Amino acid sequence: MRVGYLGPPGTFSEEALSRCDLAAGAQRVDYPTIADTIEAVAKREVEMSLVPIENSLEGSVNVTLDMLVHRPGLRIRREVLLPIEQQLLARPGTKLSGVARILSHPQPLGQCTGFLREKLHGVPHEISSSTSEAARQAAEREGCAAIGSRAAAERYGLAVLAESIQDGEGNTTRFVLVAREDEKPSGRDRTSIAFTLDRDRPGGLYEVLGEFAKRHINLSKIESRPNKQALGHYVFFIDFEGHRSEPQGAEAIAGVLERVHALHLLGSYPRG
Repeated sequence: MRVGYLGPPGTFSEEALSRCDLAAGAQRVDYPTIADTIEAVAKREVEMSLVPIENSLEGSVNVTLDMLVHRPGLRIRREVLLPIEQQLLARPGTKLSGVARILSHPQPLGQCTGFLREKLHGVPHEISSSTSEAARQAAEREGCAAIGSRAAAERYGLAVLAESIQDGEGNTTRFVLVAREDEKPSGRDRTSIAFTLDRDRPGGLYEVLGEFAKRHINLSKIESRPNKQALGHYVFFIDFEGHRSEPQGAEAIAGVLERVHALHLLGSYPRG
């Protein structure tokens, strides 16, 4: 079995993959972007792919949400919660005062805003496709530092200039394993859906939420994203506790279907 992840080796995605039971013993295939990683499942290059979907400090990973909606036939089969500690990495011998450019993925840059503002104010940022790719580039470029993991530092021979530079305690990233089918009920599940409303009218979203409230189903997440068609038109994302095949969950989904323009079932899976 082949399982994709956001590479190159040394990313937090690779670390999360090592904690995923369904990926145990699988051949790991790294991809340069999150979109490529998800697309690999749709193209049947791999059976499953693990990608980040949200972070406790920076919020959702938008490209993952967009791909789950706009690339039909994909389902979430697992979630993995990974505590994240960000390190500032550079070539051995580099001092903090010698850092002329900071490389990383947008999410880690956002997670470390406080440190960067206080210790490296005015130093330009450069976006990389992943933390590991940032580390690889920092190893090749004098005066550059990367934000990433200790694993990336070890892989690319970098020194840790500053430890645990993320803002606040409890920094955690939620990863999801994307496949072509979701999981059977485990007794402790979560279901993810997305939907659009047929028109902008008072109470439309309220009515959808009422389908869960009247059945005493807890919602663990709700947010919206532009639907990429017109300004002011949105896709709404909801995570709720329970499995889509259980009576209450199935009834709620049926109720939602009657009140929305389009419904996307993103999958039911064991809670991490």
